[in-house]
Formats: sequence, C-alpha cells, structure tokens
Amino acid sequence: MKKIQMVDLKGQYEQIKEQVNQSIQEVLDTTAFINGPQVHQFQKALEDYLDVKHVIPCANGTDALQIAMMGLGLQPGDEVITADFTFAATVEVIALLQLTPVLVDVDPDTFNISVDAIKKAITPKTKAIVPVHMFGQAANMEAIMAVANEHNLFVIEDNAQAIGANYEYADGSKKKVGTIGHVASTSFFPSKNLGCYGDGGAIFTNDDELAYKLRGIVNHGMYVRYHHDVVGVNSRLDSMQAAVLNAKLPKLDIYNDARQLAAQKYDAAFAGHANIVTPVVKGDKGSHVFHQYTLRILNADRNALMQHLIDKGIPCAIYYPIPLHSQKAYADSRYNEADFPVTNQLVNEVISLPMHTELDDEQIKFITDSILEFLK
Repeated sequence: MKKIQMVDLKGQYEQIKEQVNQSIQEVLDTTAFINGPQVHQFQKALEDYLDVKHVIPCANGTDALQIAMMGLGLQPGDEVITADFTFAATVEVIALLQLTPVLVDVDPDTFNISVDAIKKAITPKTKAIVPVHMFGQAANMEAIMAVANEHNLFVIEDNAQAIGANYEYADGSKKKVGTIGHVASTSFFPSKNLGCYGDGGAIFTNDDELAYKLRGIVNHGMYVRYHHDVVGVNSRLDSMQAAVLNAKLPKLDIYNDARQLAAQKYDAAFAGHANIVTPVVKGDKGSHVFHQYTLRILNADRNALMQHLIDKGIPCAIYYPIPLHSQKAYADSRYNEADFPVTNQLVNEVISLPMHTELDDEQIKFITDSILEFLK
C-alpha cells in the first residue's frame, strides 16, 4: 500500500506533470512574471467556469477577504457577523480593518453558520455577513441572502474551501458558491481543491463598480501607473502560480468528483455506527466538494482515536480545536459560552481524515478498518 497522505500533492502532480511543466515553461519563456498572459488567461477561464462577471486574482485567500471588505467601504466599528467555527483568517481581516467581529454559532449538521444565530446577532451597527462554506459544503445562501436583503447588509462569501460546489435553491435552480453574495473570496493554497504551488487567491463579484474598485485596491490603488486613486495594497497573483492553476482548473470537476467518491466510500464503511456521525450533505451531491472529510466521534475518546491513527501511519487532523471566541486574540466580554453550544461541542468531537484526489480503495479500507477497530 502506498504511504497515506493527508493531501497527496505529489501524486496529483505526477498525473498532470506535462501540463504543469509546459504552463510554467511558457512563463519562463516570456519572463512575464507579474500580471502576465497566464494570469489573464486564468482570470477569464475561472470567470467562465463560475459563470461570474468578474474574477480579480490576488496573492492569497486572506488578502482576498480583506480586499473584498475594503472594496465595500466598511468603516471602523461596523459589525461583521461570521461563524465561530472556522479558520482564524475569516475573523483576522475583520479585526485588521478595525471592524467589529461578531461571532455566532453554527449548524450541527453542516458546520455552516446558523441562520437563526445570524438573525439574533443583528444590531443597528451590523453591516455585513461572512458565511464560510465549511469543509466544502455550501452554506444556506438563500436564507442568508433573504436576511441580508431584509436588513440591507452586504454578504461576503468565504469560499476558500468550496470552489466548484453548487448551491441549490428551493426552486431547483443552481449557482456556483462564490457567485451568490455581493462579493466572495477564495484561496488557492496548495491543499485546496483547486490549489497552486504556493500562495494565491481571488475575489469574485457580479458588481461592475465594485470590481473596478477591487482591481485598483489589489495594485496599490492604481488604475493608471503612478496615479493612486484609492488606498490599496500589493496583492497580485504571480504568473507562475497562475500557470499551475491554468493546468489544474480544467480538471477541477474531476478532482471534486474523486473527493465525493472517496467520501461515499468512507460513508459506506461507517454506516450505522453508534459512535460515528458522517458528514451530512444538504442538497444534491454537488453541494459538497469535500475539502475535508470530517467525522464527529460520539461517546468515545476522539484524541485517543487520533493517536491510534497516527500510530498506524494514518494522518488526520482536528479542524478546529479551539473556537474563535476562545482565542486570546479575539476574546471579548460580549461573548457568552451559552451562545456557542454547537461549536463548543464540535471542537471536542470532530476529526478530519485523509481526503484528496489520489486516495485508493486499499488506503480507504485501511483507514476505515483502523477506526472501526478502535471503536469496536
């Protein structure tokens, strides 16, 4: 059996080596390392894939979130509601811009932000909601947009984990996540479903005026060289990373299909087990692209299980071990533990298993057998 990886980037590269190498060589041949043809090619291809009017590439997913908020003109003290159960980057940029983060609880099934919790958190200072499509599953965007429209709020989708996923509306129509809110961000960190070989990110919007502003912000606030019309940052997707993404984007649906198939095999192995809650998928198959395959372990020692897997050479991880409201950087007297029952439970139960495009049946069987052995 091949060595099991949490994310097998080398195995994936071996399958697309020729395309990646050729794409990178084109950058070397042209020496257009910043804002070169590969960047513009990727931007257009991703716009077509997502069916969104504007993709603004940038240096990383955290920058993408920050620039999206800058483009909306949010002001210090404005409140921004987001999920307590997510990676710190989501709240980090809110704090960096001197906005006020408002953390709320999540849904116990999907781990996505709770719409009821959003409603309870809205105040006259609330200006935006940041739903995170957690672990690859679309958040309840129809309900979130309804709340946002009712209260005249911006919606900034954090799509770092779910590129390629669909959101299915009540009427059966579908849109790609990241194209529903006023603006969205994503990350191309190497382990993502669509990852480059370094840092990279992008912002999506259908708003022409906002897109124009964002394009200036990512490039020092310039639309004409040395004319700085807005306060900007230096956040560009370099051509080398765009070259890798150009080789991988045509395969994104294939990659997501492979993840979904691996998830189905995990599900089948764990079906009906009293101590295991497998991921709950809301909507059709395409609504969850399994950036992570995350179990909840009930009435058993999750940490001991983790050590058992590590001892067997099976990588695993806890996303996320500490809620954001309990982090030193984001602690606030406004928060009460009683407001986060689901998050506080999840951090003691969740464990994420290897999930990538190169997982094979032998590896999945070894992983699942090892878990079932521990929980027997």
